[in-house]
Amino acid sequence: MHELSMAQAIVDTVLDAAKKNNAEEIVEVTIEIGMLTMLNPEQLTFLLDVLAEGTLLENAKIIIEDVPVEINCRNCQYTGLANTDGSDHYLAIVLCPQCGGRDVETLTGKECAVKKIKIEKSDEDA
Repeated sequence: MHELSMAQAIVDTVLDAAKKNNAEEIVEVTIEIGMLTMLNPEQLTFLLDVLAEGTLLENAKIIIEDVPVEINCRNCQYTGLANTDGSDHYLAIVLCPQCGGRDVETLTGKECAVKKIKIEKSDEDA
């Protein structure tokens, strides 16, 4: 269950950024999750909620954006969105939609990153 370690890393990253920016409250956090990370967004959201209890992150809105899989096919030189064969975050099978090949270079879809943090500061910090 690597969702727990990833959720902890996200919470630590967000709280560290909030502290460095003298935040009084974290309003919103946007996280990008690639289809190939094998992270379950629902489990990740649940764990973020649990780990955020009692912190500045507790009442923040968590937005998870899926990052599609983009590839470069070594067989037919297609570059673009991959055919993930109806798979999900648990098991992604990446195929070239043009030739059906599996010999592909993954360009996007492996990322898990905090994209944006929206905070509120006190008037005296503004």
